[in-house]
Amino acid sequence: MATAHAAPVAAADALRRDGRVEDALAAYAQAARAHEVPPGELSLRIAQCEAELGRTDEALASLAAAARADESFVAWQGAAKLLERLAPGAAPARRTARVALLGSYTTDQLGPMLRLALHAVGVRAELYAGGYDQYRQELLDPGSGLHVFGPTHVVLAVHEGAADLQEVSESPAEDVAREAARWHGLWERAANAGARVVQHTFVVRPDPPLGHLAARLPGSRHALLHALNAALGESAGNDVLLVDCDRIAGAWGKERWFDDRYWFLAKQAVALDALPRLARHTAAVVAADLGLTRKCLALDLDNTLWGGVVGEDGVAGVRLGEGPEGEAFVAFQERILALKRKGILLAVASKNDEAEALRMFDEHPAMRIHRDDVACFCANWATKADNLRAIAETLDLGLDSLVYADDNPAERELVRRFVPEVDVLPLPPDPMRYVGALADYLLFETAAFSREDAARTEQYRGRAQAAARRLELGDLGDFLRDLEMRAVVAPFDERRLPRVAQLVGKTNQFNVTTRRHGLETIRRFAADPETVDLALELRDRFADHGLVGVLVATRDGDALDIDTWLLSCRVIGRAAEHAMLERLAARAAELGCTRLRGTYVPTARNGVVADLYPRLGFEQVAGGENGETVWELDLAAKSPPPNEFVTVEEP
Repeated sequence: MATAHAAPVAAADALRRDGRVEDALAAYAQAARAHEVPPGELSLRIAQCEAELGRTDEALASLAAAARADESFVAWQGAAKLLERLAPGAAPARRTARVALLGSYTTDQLGPMLRLALHAVGVRAELYAGGYDQYRQELLDPGSGLHVFGPTHVVLAVHEGAADLQEVSESPAEDVAREAARWHGLWERAANAGARVVQHTFVVRPDPPLGHLAARLPGSRHALLHALNAALGESAGNDVLLVDCDRIAGAWGKERWFDDRYWFLAKQAVALDALPRLARHTAAVVAADLGLTRKCLALDLDNTLWGGVVGEDGVAGVRLGEGPEGEAFVAFQERILALKRKGILLAVASKNDEAEALRMFDEHPAMRIHRDDVACFCANWATKADNLRAIAETLDLGLDSLVYADDNPAERELVRRFVPEVDVLPLPPDPMRYVGALADYLLFETAAFSREDAARTEQYRGRAQAAARRLELGDLGDFLRDLEMRAVVAPFDERRLPRVAQLVGKTNQFNVTTRRHGLETIRRFAADPETVDLALELRDRFADHGLVGVLVATRDGDALDIDTWLLSCRVIGRAAEHAMLERLAARAAELGCTRLRGTYVPTARNGVVADLYPRLGFEQVAGGENGETVWELDLAAKSPPPNEFVTVEEP
């Protein structure tokens, strides 16, 4: 390992060769203490020792750390092999997925690295790898191994040679439309198999035969590939996930990405050193689709959002806006605001005098982030760990929804140690590199964008105001009436479908079954006359919360069987479930059903709905393994509890 700390690592290597694995592990761990984020190869060595000592859980955690540390091909290759050997089916995970990797080139190296990258973001993945250039056959043949495997996600890893485009076209628009339609047809085959497609876009080579002429000739293959990527993005909409490989390769360096030696030797279209990056980005897109996007960026202030210490330098003395460093802090704030605009919440966790800190937000002319942009503001003298816990509690988020950014390595280490669920963004020493560090953080990736995402800060600020009002009123009924809640409960439509799929993919707490349905399955529910599909949109006098509830029930004889019932965590405790049940009972009457049936499937996070059905008047009719219970409400014998607090309006 070629680092400044090579000697301790070499000594640990010698201990391991001598069979002194326990001593080697201790030595590696000591060497790791010299790094805020240990290099991937060092974390791999630690994982190997832990595996040899039978400490599987620790080894799996170290493999995840290796993948998060850097993009060393050697480290990733070794970690991927060890992950496979450790029976990843036993690994703890926040989500599971069945991923089929279909390539137009050899993906033997990419597949294991993709599983490792998914493991690093909390997804336990079972992988199916198609053969070289067999993606069409696998998708089109209903008896193929792909269809037998039954994937939740199909990754189409294709290179520019797979695009059926001429070197020069006389009808470029028609050729691009034809080729986009061909790929759309393949997507439909995957959707018919119940899978979500993850399409790699085409990386355009940096050396077109036409040279610079290719950029201004609409019919050149160079121009056609760019147009095809755009057409695929437009066609994908919210149905298909895209990994923008042309952007990734451009940032990495296309001359390195296209190493033709690998193509001629092994039909490997992507340079081996680029595979960890490709795996990381693909895993981030899949993780976002599974609801694992981090929801909140918590920020330190002094030397993070501006240069200097406002309590000592004063508002006029900090470095912000003027000079190279001041401009860098402004650029960092602008990048943060771009995250807010796509739905990431902003919070402040700073050791500071609150009044002085707020003066910066209100008075400094170069501040881009203002007080109203921040959903929760904690500037005090408590520890960062305590403030992060307070932010999570105030916003009603899990700690694993938070990311923390701080210029101080000691504070970052404190957060890692005392609130390990919070992900820590290791800002570099030079503030001119802050934007790059934030841009390289992939767990703010989102699978879709909706009206609710854009308004999220206002919704959470309104929620905090409502919580304060509840403390003032004391009585829960008075509080709920004071909110003046109004709702629309309506069937799914094309406008609502992306948000419905987003909620189904990520809601964990108020979710009776936590069944994860993809967009195509949800669309089929909406089209089925034997299925009742309801979306709840809610607003109160503090905020418009948007679409926050989903209910799907299928007809089974004289009963409506509830497949999915969930509410966003932002409206738990508002009695909104009564409005949904009221509408479900009305739809049951329209369909001639006299019973409602619901199943509760307990998970580690949905205990809040353990008593939902009995609280709503349902009676238990069956119990199963792992605490699963089945409940029914006989509508012929009794009515659902009244909806007292939510006024339901027409769509």
